[in-house]
Amino acid sequence: MANAQPELGNSPASLRIVDLGRMAYEQAYAAQCDHRDEILAAREAGDGPAGVLLLVEHDPPVITVSKRPTARTHLLAGDDRLAELGVTVAETDRGGDITYHGPGQLVVYPIVDLNRLGLNLHAYMRLLEAVVIEVCRGFGVEAERDADATGVWTKGSKICAMGVRVRRWVTMHGLALNVTTDLSHFGLIVPCGLQGRPVTSLASELGDACPAMDEVKHAVVTRFREEVERRLANQSAAADA
Repeated sequence: MANAQPELGNSPASLRIVDLGRMAYEQAYAAQCDHRDEILAAREAGDGPAGVLLLVEHDPPVITVSKRPTARTHLLAGDDRLAELGVTVAETDRGGDITYHGPGQLVVYPIVDLNRLGLNLHAYMRLLEAVVIEVCRGFGVEAERDADATGVWTKGSKICAMGVRVRRWVTMHGLALNVTTDLSHFGLIVPCGLQGRPVTSLASELGDACPAMDEVKHAVVTRFREEVERRLANQSAAADA
């Protein structure tokens, strides 16, 4: 059951927060579609939030495979091994290649109206990266972009994967930040189709200093809301000029 979490704060005029808890991938995808329709309706009505931020940990663990022709070839494990580990496989309509989601990984699905924020797709992807970079640095992990690969990296290892889809300039899908993720499950795939590029997590980088999931959620929500409200203010100022 999806519940708005008061402790994360809600600002209905700009961004609504919905914490889905732990949820299967297919259920979370259905929730994305419902909220996408809500944001499109808000655009038509000329009111309502600019977006909804969905937070989830996927359980059971799932490998998601995009429609990119080579993506399926990056699934390394057979059916028996996947069944042994309790890992499912799902096709997805996001961009990117292949990735893994499971407990201990914070998946964030921003369903936002890019028109309201004055963003194109490239700028939106850079915004997502900037949010995660600031969150990681706030916890003591020096994170950065990679000019050759979307996502957020630290010391050559990917700590956050990203992939999105845009329909009528409303976004779906988003980012997956490894907090205490079982990184061994990434061995079932070639993560994001990038050979020889390892993955890491906040727990791997920080050890006992790794923040709790609720702390990470709060940090991501706070930083993302700051970006959304700043963009909305800029759009309002431009309209009044």
